[in-house]
Amino acid sequence: MSLVPEPPCDARAGRDVQVLVVGAGFSGIGAAIRLRQEGVRDLLVLEKAPHIGGTWRENTYPGCACDVPSSLYSYSFAPNPDWSRTFAGQREIHDYLRVTADRYGVGDVLRCGVQVLRAWWDGARWQLETTDGAYSAKALVLATGPWHEPRRLDVPGLGEFPGPVFHTAEWDHSVDLTGRRVAVVGSGASAVQIIPAIQAQAAAVHLFQRTAQWLLPRPDLPVPPALHWCLAHLPGVQRTIRACQYGLQEGFGYAFRHPRLVGPVQAAARAHLRLAVRDRALRQALTPDYRLGCKRLLTSSTFYPALTQPHVHLHPTAVSAVRGRSVIGADGTGTEADVLITATGFRIGELPLARSVHGVNAGTLHETWDEDGPQAYLGTSISGFPNLFLLLGPNLLAGSTSAISVLEAQLTYLCAALKHLRLGGYTSMDVRPAAQAAYNTSVQEALRTTVYNAGGCSSYYFTPSGRNTFCWPWSTGRLVRRLSRFDASAYTCHAPATPVPVPRAASDDSCPADEEGITA
Repeated sequence: MSLVPEPPCDARAGRDVQVLVVGAGFSGIGAAIRLRQEGVRDLLVLEKAPHIGGTWRENTYPGCACDVPSSLYSYSFAPNPDWSRTFAGQREIHDYLRVTADRYGVGDVLRCGVQVLRAWWDGARWQLETTDGAYSAKALVLATGPWHEPRRLDVPGLGEFPGPVFHTAEWDHSVDLTGRRVAVVGSGASAVQIIPAIQAQAAAVHLFQRTAQWLLPRPDLPVPPALHWCLAHLPGVQRTIRACQYGLQEGFGYAFRHPRLVGPVQAAARAHLRLAVRDRALRQALTPDYRLGCKRLLTSSTFYPALTQPHVHLHPTAVSAVRGRSVIGADGTGTEADVLITATGFRIGELPLARSVHGVNAGTLHETWDEDGPQAYLGTSISGFPNLFLLLGPNLLAGSTSAISVLEAQLTYLCAALKHLRLGGYTSMDVRPAAQAAYNTSVQEALRTTVYNAGGCSSYYFTPSGRNTFCWPWSTGRLVRRLSRFDASAYTCHAPATPVPVPRAASDDSCPADEEGITA
């Protein structure tokens, strides 16, 4: 149980605001802080849960931790000298977010327990229907994130399983695993953390692995007191550590963008497996048949040793059915279980609220994207949805990137866009269809030769139609530079509420650069 109090949810704003943010995880809290720093006072953050936290509030399974070093998985404007480990756990990350939100007074603009049911553009503002009645805003920021909607296991007989069944993102802490036979379905990031955490108490653990994963060892060490002191009193130390870890992550990213360089990293992963698993058959079952980096890169120094325990059993097959207490694999094998845990991840490519947000032609985001999946300009703006901004939107992340670094770059762009809207006196700005299409064409072309697309695997990066909607194909530095200046020429500005003398060509309805020089 955390001793860190929840920040208050006592927003004083009314129901009609300039900027409304949906979601109070890292993205929503970060947006609220940055917008207030930029002078936006007429601001409201709606969170459907009783408390803030996003994915770090929802995911409380044993062993839950971040797979990005702690110093990178934090806001650059709010460094934390008190991380206990190199890779922080769920509770510590959640506490950090709560402390940061309280420190920056986010409670003043936060309203919890309010779920957005529907949002639509009425020609001048965004109108929202919520569980707390109607709201409206000039600009709407969707900060719901990709790690939100659990991907459910859907196999015959699952509903008739006589024991507890739950997803890792909905962990049932009332279930005691001591002395019980536990089946875990899935072998991705959450399973890699769960298996070592539960194997000591369970009588037997059965892991159903549809696809083997590449793993590198994780240097997860306690932070010594002397380093804590340095981090607290010598800011340069923390900046240096953050820069070094950023450089290491970018090194992986460079290799992923040039697959011929992946070989040494893959050799290290293979050596890690060989040193930890001596049994040849088990090692073979754990060896992927695709290039490292094609799927999200995982790190763990405890997963392989856990699988070598005599009561832990690997089933290298997908689950095809459940019959009573028997979990049946696609290869026909089965095993008895008392508890069934689905570690099947999230619907990464399906934005929460996509079916409930309606643009200028009344169509929803889901209908606009159709089978090709999410597309946006710079992962942020969507043509036909004026004054709408996505945080951590499509094609902004990669297997080697800290989501917080990407988020902060987007927040810079968001603040510049809203400033441009205000200084121009416009009612709305909408990204041009041609600009969005050209940008997405360039992204898909650049992805073609990366390991994400050419590594020989299927992953959540792709839609059913085969389009990669998750990965950014270039360096994080290039992303930060691209988002550091608002791209005014890519937008069309509409009907100033009050005429404002802004120089422009008579035939040009694009958003001109503002007086401080924000240009394309």
